[in-house]
Amino acid sequence: MSTPDANSRDAPEARDADSTAPAAVQGNLFAALPTAAEIPAALAAGERFDRLLQRPGLRLERIVSTGQASPPGFWYEQADAEWVVLLTGAATLRFADEAAARSLQAGDWLYIAPGRRHRVESTDAARPSVWLALHFAESGSEGVATAAD
Repeated sequence: MSTPDANSRDAPEARDADSTAPAAVQGNLFAALPTAAEIPAALAAGERFDRLLQRPGLRLERIVSTGQASPPGFWYEQADAEWVVLLTGAATLRFADEAAARSLQAGDWLYIAPGRRHRVESTDAARPSVWLALHFAESGSEGVATAAD
């Protein structure tokens, strides 16, 4: 997916019991979404990235898209695996090794293997598209469910 930029925000992270920070942090994935009237300004500002959790080899992000797409000719090719679910909105993703783009609706999820070239062709410009993206180091494909599972 997209690379965080000035629109990135870090959520407080849970700490161990011997830390001075709280051991539990609560949030809402649908908080602070742009209204229909705010979408044009949100489109101009770029996607919003909220880092919800980070540990060695693991990063969990909420991404809010409002009509953004990958720049023309740009492909993501990430070192880590990614599991992403679209919670609201709609999007179209394309993989370099597939002839047709994939249309995603709320509830659809994808596993993207490390190094697999992909791009966001489009996201819904009429309402926010909220993604939950889990980036993780991977040594193999064990534990990855298939659509038939």
